[in-house]
Amino acid sequence: MSLLKIWEAPEGAVGRDDFEVSVRIPGESWQPLFVYEAKVDMHNVRQASMTYFDMEGTVEVRVESRKGPVHQAVIRPLSKQIPFEVEGAAVTFRLNEPCKLSIEVNGDRFGNLHLFANAPEENPPEPDAPNVLFLKPAIHRMEDIHRLAGSPKEPGGAAPEVIYFGPGMHYLEETIFRIPSGKTVYIAGGAIVVGSLVCDHVQNVTIRGRGVLYLADFHRFSAFRGVRILFSQHITVEGIVLLDPPHYSIYIGKSEHIRIRNFKSFSTRGWCDGIDMMASSYIEIEDVFLRTSDDCIAVYGSRWDYRGDSRCVSVKDSVLWADVAHAMNIGGHGDYRRGGDLIEDIRFSNIDILEHHEPQPGYWGAMNINVGDNNTVRNVTYDNIRVEDFELGQLLDIRVVWNEKYNPVAGKRIENIHFRNVTYNGKNENKNRIYGFDRERSVEGVTFTNLRINGELILSAEQGNFEINEFVSGIQFRKEEGGG
Repeated sequence: MSLLKIWEAPEGAVGRDDFEVSVRIPGESWQPLFVYEAKVDMHNVRQASMTYFDMEGTVEVRVESRKGPVHQAVIRPLSKQIPFEVEGAAVTFRLNEPCKLSIEVNGDRFGNLHLFANAPEENPPEPDAPNVLFLKPAIHRMEDIHRLAGSPKEPGGAAPEVIYFGPGMHYLEETIFRIPSGKTVYIAGGAIVVGSLVCDHVQNVTIRGRGVLYLADFHRFSAFRGVRILFSQHITVEGIVLLDPPHYSIYIGKSEHIRIRNFKSFSTRGWCDGIDMMASSYIEIEDVFLRTSDDCIAVYGSRWDYRGDSRCVSVKDSVLWADVAHAMNIGGHGDYRRGGDLIEDIRFSNIDILEHHEPQPGYWGAMNINVGDNNTVRNVTYDNIRVEDFELGQLLDIRVVWNEKYNPVAGKRIENIHFRNVTYNGKNENKNRIYGFDRERSVEGVTFTNLRINGELILSAEQGNFEINEFVSGIQFRKEEGGG
C-alpha cells in the first residue's frame, strides 16, 4: 500500500521556477509540488531549488525543466542507482523508499533540484496537545508569538500549552524564540518560521515537523544560528528544513543526549557550518542532508563559553555536500590552558559525500581530523562512506597541527582511527596527508580496511596517493574478506 502526502506553501513563500515537479501514486493523478528557493555556494551564490513530500510504498516523480530540453541528467547520490527516463524537458522516475536526492540536468550542480522524500511522520501532535506550540501555515511577528505564548524572552518562563496561528508565514521579528523545558515546537508542513529557535539551559525539548525555518533575511547578524542548543539535555530536532542561516545551522554547546533526525539545511555564508558541537556528548545525527558553505559536521572540544571533552557522537545514514570546506571535521578547538580536551568515540556510517570544494590547501579533506589546542582525538570510525568526485581538495587529511589562526598551541595526539569500506570515485590528484607534528605530538594507529579508489583496492600508501611523515606509526592497509 502506498501513501503520499504533500503540503501547499503559505502565501509569501520564496519559490523557484526552474523546475515543475509533480508526484503521484502509480495509477492516480499527478499532484504538483511547490518548489522553494534554496541558495547555495558562498563562492558564487546561486539559486537552486528544493521540494519535499512524505511517502510510503511506491511513488512516481516527474521533474520538468523550464529551461528547455534535458540532454543529460543525473540523480545523486549515485549509490541510490535510481533508474530514470528522459523525454523532452522531463525526467521521470519511481521511488520505492524515502530518500534525499539531487536531480541535476545538463551538468548543472548549482541550479539543481533537491528533492526530499520523507518517511511519514510518527505520531505527529494534535493542535490541542498539551505542552505543544503548534505552528500551522501562518503569518505572525515575534512579539505576537511571545504575547500569545505568554513567555518572556529570557530562559525559564512558562508558555501556554497550545497556540494556534492563521494562514501565512511566521515572522519572528526579534529574531529568536526561547523554548522552555518540556515543550514541543511543531512546525507543520507548509509552515515557514522566520527566525531562530533556542534551547538554553533546558531539557526535554522537541523541535519537529515538516515546515521550514527561514533565515535569509538575517544576514546582517553574523553570528545568527538556526537552532541553538546550549547547556541543555535531551533535545530532539526532527524533520524540518532550514534555509540560508548567516551562521551555523544547528549549534550545540555543552549539551548532552541530543538527537537530530531527518534535518535538511542549506547555507551560503562564511562559517555557515551545518551541525557543530563544542564540549558535548551523546549526540545522535541520523538521516540528514546538509549542503553548506563551510563544514557539514564539526566535532570540537572547548570553545567560547563551552568547556569540556566531547565523546560518543554518531552520524549515520546521511548525505553531506560541502560547497566549501570539509564534509566531516574533528579536533580543531579545545582548552589548551588545561592541557587540551579529549575527543573520542566518534562514528560516521553509511554516508554519501557529494561535494568537497576548498581553495585553501590547509583546509582540504572531505574527511578531516586536524587536532590543535593540545587536544587528543581517538577512537574514530568511518564505516561505509561513499565519496563522489569533488571539485577541489583531497579525500582525507589526518594531522596534528598548529593552526596559528585558531590554535595558540599544536594538538597533542591522534590515535586509533579506522576507515572501513570507504569508496572514492574521483581524480585523487592531491595527496592524502597523515602527519604528526613532532615526536611528542604524533599520530598512531590508522587502519584502512577495504579502501577503494576508482574501483581499485588500496593496499599501500603509495597506491592510494598518501603522504605520511616521520611522526606517524601503525598505518595499515588491508583487505577484509567478504567486504569491499
